Amino acid sequence: MKPAMETAAEENTEQSQEKKVITRPEMEIGRYHWMYKSSRPHQYHHVPALRGNISPLGNQGCFECCIKCLGGVPYASLVATILCFSGVALFCGCGHVALTGTVSILEQHFSTNTSDHALLSEVIQLMQYVIYGIASFFFLYGIILLAEGFYTTSAVKELHGEFKTTACGRCISGMFVFLTYVLGVAWLGVFGFSAVPVFMFYNIWSTCEVIKSLQTNMTASGDQICVDIRQYGIIPWNAVPGRACGPVLENICNTNEFYMSYHLFIVACAGAGATVMSLIHFLMILSSNWAYLKDASKMQAYQDIKAKEEQELQDIQSRSKEQLNSYT
Repeated sequence: MKPAMETAAEENTEQSQEKKVITRPEMEIGRYHWMYKSSRPHQYHHVPALRGNISPLGNQGCFECCIKCLGGVPYASLVATILCFSGVALFCGCGHVALTGTVSILEQHFSTNTSDHALLSEVIQLMQYVIYGIASFFFLYGIILLAEGFYTTSAVKELHGEFKTTACGRCISGMFVFLTYVLGVAWLGVFGFSAVPVFMFYNIWSTCEVIKSLQTNMTASGDQICVDIRQYGIIPWNAVPGRACGPVLENICNTNEFYMSYHLFIVACAGAGATVMSLIHFLMILSSNWAYLKDASKMQAYQDIKAKEEQELQDIQSRSKEQLNSYT
């Protein structure tokens, strides 16, 4: 009697294990067949559950699409790109015009012989060509960094399909970090170099202000107050006249070329500083994105291993259930 009861208990246990959990769609299908028994049987397919706020027709609303698109915008990279473009544009545009005005001032007032400042003219012309190259390069580089920001933001937030990260993508992000660091150090040097002409023009301007104050107060004559450009090393010592004194120096300061060049050099220096700030901002963003990608790759590997183990466990359970059924 006891073995019979144990056999019945095992059969009941197997039947309870083999019962399926009835979902709501299956309940609705069963109710439909119960209400309309005479109708033709229909073939129903499994419909995956809808995720998120999606309309019954399966299409996302306009508001949800806009929120999703705005969520994928890398605002930090966008701000850094705008700052970089603005700084480079100010440095290149103002620096180019200011260098042209500087050459004109030297030729008219400090070095009348062309051979004395021929080397300086060639250097300034070369710097203007370099400015063209800098503007073109940073225009492309800023767009590339902005695109990389869009890619990383979309990947980290899993906005477009299944998230995947590769070793090549992480290597590219690391390369951008290194390149941005090098460019940031180089622009620090450019920022320091752009302050040199500002210092020179400031000395000339302050000397002119001293001459004006002496003439206003009538305390002394400003004829003995001079500015010697040769001491800055931009023209040789045998350049003629090489310096300007008194009223001549005051006339130089009153010219439109001096006024424009002085202020344009200040704006160019500020543009170089803005570019340095943008590159530092880019460096922080790229370092953060690289760390996110690295952590996400580890999480992805963990999820793949976990899914593989769960699949193996399900296979083992199904095989054991088949063996138990065949044994009973």
